[in-house]
Amino acid sequence: MTVKKLGVLGAGLMGAGIAHVSAEAGIEVVLIDQSQEAADKGKAYSEAILDKAVARGRSTAEKKAAGLDRITATGDYAALKGCDLVVEAVFEDVGVKANVTKLAEAKLAEDAIFATNTSTLPISDLAKASRDAERYIGIHFFSPVEKMALVEIIKGRETGDEAVAKALDFVRQIRKTPIVVNDARFFYANRCILPYMSEGLRMLREGVSPVLIENAAKQMGMPLGPLQLGDETAIDLAYRIGKATQAAMGEAYQPTGTEEVIEYLYEAGRYGKKTKAGYYEYDEAGKRRGIWPGLAEKFPRAEDQPDVQEVMNRLALSQSFEAVRALEEDVLLDIREGDVGAILGWGFMPWTGGPFSYLDILGAEEAVRRGEQLAASHGQAFEPPKLLRELAANQSQFYERFG
Repeated sequence: MTVKKLGVLGAGLMGAGIAHVSAEAGIEVVLIDQSQEAADKGKAYSEAILDKAVARGRSTAEKKAAGLDRITATGDYAALKGCDLVVEAVFEDVGVKANVTKLAEAKLAEDAIFATNTSTLPISDLAKASRDAERYIGIHFFSPVEKMALVEIIKGRETGDEAVAKALDFVRQIRKTPIVVNDARFFYANRCILPYMSEGLRMLREGVSPVLIENAAKQMGMPLGPLQLGDETAIDLAYRIGKATQAAMGEAYQPTGTEEVIEYLYEAGRYGKKTKAGYYEYDEAGKRRGIWPGLAEKFPRAEDQPDVQEVMNRLALSQSFEAVRALEEDVLLDIREGDVGAILGWGFMPWTGGPFSYLDILGAEEAVRRGEQLAASHGQAFEPPKLLRELAANQSQFYERFG
């Protein structure tokens, strides 16, 4: 299936990025926002990227003009007429998403596919606003869209095969790598990266030096330490997602031990790199200068610091065990996609080949031993998953059983 005309709802950072990579792939794009000014700003994002490409000799003025001509920026939903796929990339709020879904579908043909670029909200819940849940699907891009290779395709409970096929072929059309997962809160990638970030904040609360945390992460092969990643992805976003998750889960919500840290930064107005103030301090140009001293005032350093290997184990197994749980719960459908998704989606230690390959390198028995040791001192988050225990008992590996 080939996308001939794409609608993108929301001209913010994500929507503008989706519009850009789609236009560069030769697709006609309609970029919609609440006002013409907002839509034009989204198109300007693409123009800025193309200007850099021309300046560096990677493109030409003619190619730039052709790419921009393929993007129609507007506030008028009537422009969606003829779109065979729409990707909604508006604010992470169920009500807002429901409203734009209805506005868009009123202008679309019956056979159009509707996709949501949500990073946290269950697809099956969002699909309730659609006229046809069978033609509704999740297409989760990573930021910045033009640089990140992975796209997560999420099947809702009622998503049909045609919607999956359309999403897969669209992702290939824009030269990205797709993985397909089943619907669940946070899907696959985010549910695995969140424990990594949370473990960094838990250690910070315990008095572990933030420099030790960040350097241990880099030493084990992560591109960003959990604190730097928090600054890059925005602390105010983490705060809002946390509050929304607590509200949605109610009594079932289990505190992660990170809420106090995030609230402290949020209330201090330190939202991360975008505000040049977060876990790190930044200069006027936005360059990191070092850990913010205010962290030590709120969370004093412990006199005894843990061994660097223990810190690395906590950061590595928090992610890897969650990947196994995603497989156990049928969210992840294929361990190969789980490994590829981990490396391309959040940079999981590329030298390992991904979380399942990493556990195979360690050996299931050793992974269980390390998990039990950490669970005894740091809680149930490190309790080895049942499937990992089975492999250890049978002296087997993930790729031996599932590969």
